[in-house]
Amino acid sequence: MSRFIASKFAEVTGGQTLVVENRPGAGGTICGAAVARERPDGLTLMMADVGANAIGKELIPSLPYDPPTAFTPIIHLVNLPAVLMAHPSVTATTIQQVIDQAKARPDGFTYSSAGNGNGSHLFMALFLKEAGIRMVHVPYRSGAEMVTSLMRGDAQFGFPTVSSGIGQIRAGNARAIAVGNAAGTPLLPDAPAISTVLPGFEVAVWHGIVAPAGMDAGLAREINQVFGRIAAMPDIKQRIFDAQAGTVVGGTPADFAGHIAREVARWTPIIREGGIATG
Repeated sequence: MSRFIASKFAEVTGGQTLVVENRPGAGGTICGAAVARERPDGLTLMMADVGANAIGKELIPSLPYDPPTAFTPIIHLVNLPAVLMAHPSVTATTIQQVIDQAKARPDGFTYSSAGNGNGSHLFMALFLKEAGIRMVHVPYRSGAEMVTSLMRGDAQFGFPTVSSGIGQIRAGNARAIAVGNAAGTPLLPDAPAISTVLPGFEVAVWHGIVAPAGMDAGLAREINQVFGRIAAMPDIKQRIFDAQAGTVVGGTPADFAGHIAREVARWTPIIREGGIATG
């Protein structure tokens, strides 16, 4: 997605280039630590997510920066929908049936995730809490391993992004029970929103642009407008949807700051109550 955006940067800025540098590791916090040390001059930006830019300190207490204060929010770019999936051996086909069966056999079900503290872990932890049920968590190292475990029947449930799970759903190797976002997704038209049973429940993987803390507000608005124009391009919207089932969000720097603050407030108690940590 970063490269989709970068491909249009020169067009919008009159020739300015945008170089995409991969800094993988530690759930994005290696990248976050590097960007947090830079000057807020607009020359170094980051594709943000919930771990590196909101709750990373809760997951990794030794993190050398504080995500909510280390960055200047620029723009909320996209949301990627997630889907509650089940192995075909699970007889429950609706959200309520999943809840009822889990209540009838506490700790009788397992769910896989893409790792401790990953979105797929947090989404399921929130679902279990709000539904008042328990399942055994089995973490893996990636979304692909998580979905594979579900296909094998090593776990009965998982909560990956739609883009990670839809291939196996279409192949009949897994069943889509429900989606995490209230609006649903046209890729899974028969999967209802979890909020139809648990009012107010809404989760999605999100990404946006941030800069190091302390950026001038005027510069932040200028950069916001550049990325807003790119994200609004029909072909970029289509590519984001085709690649990751994502939808463009947009908005102001203040909008994105509010979103990040709400994510911190929502996930912090889930992490603390569940004893979730990655390092």
